[in-house]
Amino acid sequence: MRRALGEVFARPEYHWVERRNPFLWLNKLWYRAMDWLNSLAGDHPTAFTLFIIMLVIVLIVLLVHMGYVLWRILQPTTRGPAGAAPGVAAVVLDARSHLARAEELARVGRYAEALAHRFLAVVLELERVNAVRFHVSKTPAEYVGEVRLDDAGRSTFAGLVASLYRHLFGAVPCDEAEYREFGASAQQVTGGGHVLPA
Repeated sequence: MRRALGEVFARPEYHWVERRNPFLWLNKLWYRAMDWLNSLAGDHPTAFTLFIIMLVIVLIVLLVHMGYVLWRILQPTTRGPAGAAPGVAAVVLDARSHLARAEELARVGRYAEALAHRFLAVVLELERVNAVRFHVSKTPAEYVGEVRLDDAGRSTFAGLVASLYRHLFGAVPCDEAEYREFGASAQQVTGGGHVLPA
């Protein structure tokens, strides 16, 4: 009998090896929490009911908050004029308003921000003469590759983009002289007859 039992239990299916479970601590924590909830329900039924009500309120608040955040994400942030693409503000569509905003910012010493508006005015003016196609999602560097200007105009335009990146995105300080130089270069691009015919 002993020999038969030894042969049976010597088979591989009877070799029990304790496996390591990396989530054993989480499993134990779950069972402890369930034990605590069961003891709370048995010892203090009113406290258990209040605890469940509080958890339901927290869940409802979280769901409402998630719904609000999703609603805010899916709503257009700005409203443009009739016929404009959703999300494109009216200011983006007007070169004169960007020039005015650039001058306002320059007067208070915010030259880097003024450069951004001055550049948008250039792009919008170039779009008016069909030298480039403006889109709110394009980066300034993308316009360099597609703008229809002669070599001198394209070189000046690329210089504007480089200056814009250096001051606005590279955080290199910009003073009034650099802002005025940027404006003069912008004026050369838009008013110097550099636009190639379509």
